[in-house]
Amino acid sequence: MTNVIIVCFVLLAGVTMLAARPGGGVGVAADLRLPADPPVAATIGFFLHDWQPRTFVEPAAEEGAVLSSTTDTITIYPNRVITKIPAAEFGHNANTWMTDMVSQPVFMDHVTHLRPHIIRFPAGSGSDAYFWNRAPGDLPSDVPALLTDKKGEKKTPGFFFGKLTGHNSASLDDYYSMLKRTGNEGLLTVNYGYARYGTSADPVAAAAHLAADWVRYDNGRTRYWEVGNECFGDWEWGYRIDPAQNKDGQPEFLTGQLYARHFKVYVDSMKNAAKAIGKEIYIGAVTSEAEPLAWQTNTLKTWNSGMMRELQDKADFYVVHNYFTPYNKKSMATDILRCADTIPGRMMRYLKKTFRENGAAIKPIAMDEWNMFATGAGQQVSNVSGVFAVIVIGEALTNKFGLAARWDMLNGWDNGNDHGLFSAGNEPGVKMWSPRPSFYYMYFLQKMMGDRLVDVRVGSDSSIKAYGSLFSSGENGVILANTDAKAKAVTIKTDHWPAGRRFYWYALDGDEGDEEFSRKVRVNGHGTSAIAGGPADYATLKAEFGYTDKGINVLLPARGAVFVVIGK
Repeated sequence: MTNVIIVCFVLLAGVTMLAARPGGGVGVAADLRLPADPPVAATIGFFLHDWQPRTFVEPAAEEGAVLSSTTDTITIYPNRVITKIPAAEFGHNANTWMTDMVSQPVFMDHVTHLRPHIIRFPAGSGSDAYFWNRAPGDLPSDVPALLTDKKGEKKTPGFFFGKLTGHNSASLDDYYSMLKRTGNEGLLTVNYGYARYGTSADPVAAAAHLAADWVRYDNGRTRYWEVGNECFGDWEWGYRIDPAQNKDGQPEFLTGQLYARHFKVYVDSMKNAAKAIGKEIYIGAVTSEAEPLAWQTNTLKTWNSGMMRELQDKADFYVVHNYFTPYNKKSMATDILRCADTIPGRMMRYLKKTFRENGAAIKPIAMDEWNMFATGAGQQVSNVSGVFAVIVIGEALTNKFGLAARWDMLNGWDNGNDHGLFSAGNEPGVKMWSPRPSFYYMYFLQKMMGDRLVDVRVGSDSSIKAYGSLFSSGENGVILANTDAKAKAVTIKTDHWPAGRRFYWYALDGDEGDEEFSRKVRVNGHGTSAIAGGPADYATLKAEFGYTDKGINVLLPARGAVFVVIGK
């Protein structure tokens, strides 16, 4: 005989009625009250303007094996909301050289499934040599054919252009079309270098006018803009110029103070252009992300202080980049994953300190390029790169970054030193647009994460990283990443929150035994027969489920992740 028992629980956010269901488990009645949200963090700000509540849709699923014993406990605290989750946290970078995109059905299908929400363009350093309204061979008359590099030598920069034809490179209109067809939004980097190397009587005004014309052409399709890319770096066009070619008295080397003066001219031009067409845009300023080191240039050492004091809060947000691991070093998995875990918090603490020391208001922060510098062992194209991605995003959310965007969607094989989310077609034995392991981890992370980040605690095992979430429809999610080379058996509990009859999960791990940097990934045991990548049917793969009355127990694979949602 089935007994129906009515139980009342008093939660921090109000009274919730719970009812036992036939077959075990507890269901949430329709009057469930979600916990109160905290004030929006200043470092997130307007990146939450387009926040939408998420309803968890139970996936097609097959019953999985539920462990009978575990070695640690993860506790989710749904009433302790850390922040609403900005959709901009799952972004990526596109570039001009990754074909025209729109003629590539495999790519378009993957990006539609992934839906990163934000896709930055036109490139990284190439943005400071990009002319959105020009075609190859049609440089503005005030742009020298040769630019000055950090050593003072004249070189061809490899200019980029927005008016392109054919399928080999992406025009600006190709980019806009890709965004529209895949349901994503842009973040655009305007050319700051032109304000430095331009040879007109007023190169800053010319460069700001070019940016304002782009705002008018864009006509409200893009809300987020930034002025320049890593301008403090000696690798960037515009860091050093030939003073003999300059006509407005600019110094040979860029400083943060000078960048800020120019930034304010850009802001006036771009905001006036937006206002004239009835649109609102947000403009970000390039910012150094870490304490300067003794060997770095004076430009970099003084960048933030000079920029922030001169800027007088004219930026809507601040932009940082980070590649986490030591440059060009053969970092191993333990070090790579430790960097993912510790550096986002270190960055945020440094930035807040910098704002305070320079009298600047705290503004939203966008980490719109992130990845790793680890080389020499295929780290960037490996399963570990996927676990790394999960932890970076989890820590970016925990530390309240407003936006994060991975670099990049397509690059070049370079014997595995390849940041690309997809294979570029020159990887031996791998088809172009084949997703790398990071794609799968980021896809399932979004699929199984709610709309609010909530507190979660790991019992005793520091090798497990956990990120809890809550759906507005009442379900709990938890993302578990295992940084250890050994699998872990864990129990998941929710504090003062009902668990429904079932819980669902996807478990991801490398598909080549004990190999540290496997180029393959499995999803619930499903992999690929190819030499790299993962299951082709990832979008329709069934989740596994268990019954909560038997314990919410999961096996966390070695250097893998489990994405769990506890039903209501």
